[in-house]
Amino acid sequence: MSDDPEDRTPARDSTSRPRRTGWRRAVPTWRMALAAVVLFLLVIVGGLAAGYLLVDIPPANSAAQAQSNVYLYSDGSFLARDGDVNRENVRLGQIPRSTQQAVLAAEDRDFYSESAVDPAAMVRAAWNTVTGKGKQSGSTITQQYVKNYYLGQEQTLTRKAKEFFIAIKLDREETKDEILEGYLNSSYYGRNAYGIQAAAQAYYGKNSEQLTTAEGAYLATLLNAPSAYDITAHPENKRRALSRWNYVLDGMVKKKWLSHAERDAMKFPEPGPVKASAGLSGQRGYIVEAVKDYLTGNKILDEDTLRAGGYRITTTLSKNRQNAFVDAVDNRLMDQLDRSRKVDTYVRAGGASIDPATGRVVAMYGGIDYAKQYVNSATRRDYQVGSTFKPIVFASAVQNGSTTQDGEPITPDTVYDGTNKRMTLSNGSPTGFAPANEDDHSYGPITVTEATDKSVNAVYAQMGIDVGPAKVRKTAVALGIPAGTPSLATSQGAISLGTATPSVLEMTQVYASFAHHGTQRPYTLVDKVSKSGEDLPLPARPERLALDRGAADTTTSILQSVVDGGTGTAAQAAGRPAAGKTGTAEKDKAAWFAGYTPELATVVAVLGQNPQSAAQEPLYGAGGLPRINGGGFPAEIWADYTAAALDGQPITDFDLQLEEGAESLPPEPTTTAPEPPGESAPPTSTEPTAPGTSGPPTTGAPTAPTVEPPSPTFPTEPPTAEPTDDFPTVGPEGEEGAEAYTGRRALWEGLAAGP
Repeated sequence: MSDDPEDRTPARDSTSRPRRTGWRRAVPTWRMALAAVVLFLLVIVGGLAAGYLLVDIPPANSAAQAQSNVYLYSDGSFLARDGDVNRENVRLGQIPRSTQQAVLAAEDRDFYSESAVDPAAMVRAAWNTVTGKGKQSGSTITQQYVKNYYLGQEQTLTRKAKEFFIAIKLDREETKDEILEGYLNSSYYGRNAYGIQAAAQAYYGKNSEQLTTAEGAYLATLLNAPSAYDITAHPENKRRALSRWNYVLDGMVKKKWLSHAERDAMKFPEPGPVKASAGLSGQRGYIVEAVKDYLTGNKILDEDTLRAGGYRITTTLSKNRQNAFVDAVDNRLMDQLDRSRKVDTYVRAGGASIDPATGRVVAMYGGIDYAKQYVNSATRRDYQVGSTFKPIVFASAVQNGSTTQDGEPITPDTVYDGTNKRMTLSNGSPTGFAPANEDDHSYGPITVTEATDKSVNAVYAQMGIDVGPAKVRKTAVALGIPAGTPSLATSQGAISLGTATPSVLEMTQVYASFAHHGTQRPYTLVDKVSKSGEDLPLPARPERLALDRGAADTTTSILQSVVDGGTGTAAQAAGRPAAGKTGTAEKDKAAWFAGYTPELATVVAVLGQNPQSAAQEPLYGAGGLPRINGGGFPAEIWADYTAAALDGQPITDFDLQLEEGAESLPPEPTTTAPEPPGESAPPTSTEPTAPGTSGPPTTGAPTAPTVEPPSPTFPTEPPTAEPTDDFPTVGPEGEEGAEAYTGRRALWEGLAAGP
């Protein structure tokens, strides 16, 4: 080894690192990553500290004294104003312990042991909202109280940040009992009731300290969705409300606040009637609630924001047409009632009218007076529509090119067997579905047009099978009936006979689609919403093809026949070309007339409801008549309203483009009036065909239209209750016998599922 210093290589420092080259230079070292994390945490901690120091607990917000919303007719004239806020604070000691626990079970079960905020729940709620699992709240009761009492309802990051810091401060400065008391006194329970005391009075007519455990659990249920869970206003939502009520009680059991025995003995406490404010009497309250439901249902405003008030809402309703609807109902129905007759106290009426070209709801009749009958009969969804559903079945047949069991296309002239209780067939085999015609009339061979005129159940039951229940449902939804409508999805063969329960307003949408040649623009109740001079964006309502024009116009052609010489002749009094269909619900609990001119679609329903129990009631004897049919009061109301609503406008006829095979000329009228009225008529032939679907065309002189409905003939006792909601109770007769279709449920369920 050389001793020359220049020949020696310096020893390598054991602590030196190799120099980073290439792509490794772009990757941060662990020291850099650690420093970044520490810096991030310092920023977060610093931000939280700054927020805590800078955000003070403010005074009570203006929403604690919520403003009114103003509702206007389409011409800008005043319609209604929300009532004054109903609020009365009480001490926590005036609220039963069981009611307090019910609220905790519903909203925040660990309230007394948890912190003021729950970051994990907030993140989880935000994630569920972003991923489409529904808008959820991650707020504790403390946060909800801060939002209700100190802040507003706007959904902004600034408000959420303030809520976060105020909740933390409030939790340090007030006891849990004080926060719970404030929450119970500031929360909204529906019926314009702010606070538990106002809610106890609004729903049960008692003070808060008198609430039972079951009643307290129902009021706790309302906090989740005050309007939707008020089963008086929305009887169709009772199942949802009961499910939430049970959730609250089960939560109380889980927290050992309620024993299993007490829970099992609990019965649902039906809330009392609503006491409407004087400013919402008459039709105003119905309209205001329907508009609120439209705004929240279409996500234009959420319920909390709308409740805070300050909005000017211009509706689509015409003041003149609204008044005309009220006059028509009063003159044709209400003035004919005698309150000394018990059945007359059951009578309710509902109506809606839509401009088919625009989808604007131009008039709505909700009931005799919002202060007396709280439930809106135009929007409730719990009465069967009966035979007004039958045009949907025919439209679906034409739309889908359906054929009879014999392979013949279904057209207005197709002949079916209208024999009473005739067994329906699928691919030549009995289905187990043999519905009765009204009053057990048999018709024998009868065309589709005649069967529609006389509303023959046997024909439409078979037609529904020929088309397929799944296709019928699809057409119904396309025309405007919501897919989740009660009985629409569950009823099978009976779907064709109108066991579904869409609202009057939804059925008006269907008939508006027929009037507009199958093209639909979703209905709207609102023209404009503004606050502080700024307009809110409204959802687009583009037109769409719900039904081919040929199918829609061919349906119109047979519905014209119903008005010209069928069960709807009273509608002729409108003095205009019209198409329509009568309908009667099971046990005559409701009578309908759905009709339209080229310019206006309107549906009227007369409903039976016990004013004490709210149970649906038959209308036999109402108005001094043994029976109420769609061709009576409903069609008369329709005619009076339509004549007034279109007064001064030129009379126009329908411009129809019929499907091939539907162009045959209508029969020449004679002077013979149709008989009997209502939903059925006597047989046109005493010789029924074999239990198939077609036969020779019927003969006999056609009938002439009449302006006044013919004199009715009535049964000596109420007809057999039908249609049913699922499988018929009427079995086949003769050789088939009851045993012949035992076990055919599986066959029918396969048929109902459709292709």
